[in-house]
Amino acid sequence: MQVTPVLCVTHDDLLWKHWSGLDAQGWLPARGRTLADLARWREQRRGLAMIDLDVPRLPTMGSEQWNDAIAGLRVVVASPRPHDEQGTKALAAGAVGYCHTHAPVAALAQVLGVVGAGEIWMGRSLVQRLLRLVDSRAGKQETWHNDLLTERESMVARQAAVGDSNQEIAAALGITERTVKAHLSAVFEKLGVSDRLQLALRVHGISRA
Repeated sequence: MQVTPVLCVTHDDLLWKHWSGLDAQGWLPARGRTLADLARWREQRRGLAMIDLDVPRLPTMGSEQWNDAIAGLRVVVASPRPHDEQGTKALAAGAVGYCHTHAPVAALAQVLGVVGAGEIWMGRSLVQRLLRLVDSRAGKQETWHNDLLTERESMVARQAAVGDSNQEIAAALGITERTVKAHLSAVFEKLGVSDRLQLALRVHGISRA
């Protein structure tokens, strides 16, 4: 089984013990204690890192010191007290993932797998927040689907693009959540997008095929 190195930056020995369990999930965790360790990681031509926001004397996210430290790396920010405002700030400051520090190891492995593949990871409530922000600030495009979608797929796509959950879409359209998932899978494939955020950008004309 191929293993992927990931630098885990934390001063907390108990948290490091938890994160070191990633070795059973196809990862090769290495210990870091400060952001200075990111420079060494970069010199070794490694690209993936996870940072505990409780690390002492951590620079403000988005500051020059922070930007210099994470430059050229794909960084997941882990918070012991995650909330949407902090997550939005982390992503705006260059992080490609945001999660709970003590999320189960299997969940952390999933986060790392997604960001390691070049995607962005964030919690469901944060996704909905960003989708609604996009919807409030951008106008809808009437030709975004180019007749690729069925009428029902188009309806599902529009609601997903403004942040509605599968349950909310199912209730609004009088269909099951399973059917919603099937429609969304078809929408993603036809439009060439991989997640709801990309779909929202496409629906609002911000991103095109």
